[in-house]
Amino acid sequence: MKISLQHFPLHFKVPAGTSRGVMTEKQSWIVRISDGTSEGIGEISVIEGLSPEYHSFEEFEQTIAHFLSRLENGWNEELNQTLQRYPSILFGIESALLDLKNGGKQIYFDNAFAHGQQNLSINGLIWMGTEAFMAEQITQKLAEGFTTIKMKIGTMELNAELALLHSIRKQFSKEEITLRVDANGAFDVDMAEVVLQKLAELDIHSIEQPIKAGNMDDMKRLCLNSPTPIALDEELIGIYDKTEKIKLLETIQPQYIILKPSLHGGISGTQEWIALAEERNIEWWMTSALESNVGLDVICQLAGEYSNPLPQGLGTGSLYTNNSDSPLTVEKGMIYRKLS
Repeated sequence: MKISLQHFPLHFKVPAGTSRGVMTEKQSWIVRISDGTSEGIGEISVIEGLSPEYHSFEEFEQTIAHFLSRLENGWNEELNQTLQRYPSILFGIESALLDLKNGGKQIYFDNAFAHGQQNLSINGLIWMGTEAFMAEQITQKLAEGFTTIKMKIGTMELNAELALLHSIRKQFSKEEITLRVDANGAFDVDMAEVVLQKLAELDIHSIEQPIKAGNMDDMKRLCLNSPTPIALDEELIGIYDKTEKIKLLETIQPQYIILKPSLHGGISGTQEWIALAEERNIEWWMTSALESNVGLDVICQLAGEYSNPLPQGLGTGSLYTNNSDSPLTVEKGMIYRKLS
């Protein structure tokens, strides 16, 4: 196999605000694997401060090079198991190998979505910012035909954030517009209980990660008593062993889990999370970890493997000034592959 790596930093059109800070750039690498006849392509993408395997640029590039060197000797179960602790690298390699296996045409999964015959419902994402900026985004997403809106909360004054949600709910019932919020662990337990009650009064569909990950007992209590359904996201990061995954799901018993292959064990790890969640009647949806169109296409095709009616978090292809070309198209709250 011939393997190449290209650093491909992504530049946000508008600074992206979360409770962890504001991002203007995101580190990404494109990996290509060739067998002399076909070439597979994948993306290794990290979020600084969130991806557990990323500590510095130089160290991470050396880590990628190490694993790509091992890959030259062939893919095997030992390498797969080792890479579980490097989910972004695993995702990129798995993607490129799947593409190579299927002829190098960016068909990662042979399903209706990949062939442009099926679309996926997605949510419209509202980034943190000033009240005016967030209100402008909400108006735009509604005008674009989204029926599920996801809003980042946790950095503005709480009453201002609730007022924005209330302004939507005054115009649209929960049957007309589904509202999700993502706190990225912004609240302590006491404040989370207050927030969960206020969100319930606004018929909010769910809240992602109301408190920081790693507080299993507190999260269990919140999930048990919350009037607003809770979705786990960061809570799943760093859980690689199947037994530990089962323990987490059965202890916390969340209403939902949210899966990002670059953070939650690559393609294979995500598939395992889905199987374990479905066995326990826990619903799920996928979302990108802000990959370029290369990684986003893979995740969309992976989501197309399942009959999941919940809107996915996959409408992130327009975030960057330098994104790669893609067949992915978003119209009226749906994403599909527009093939020529």
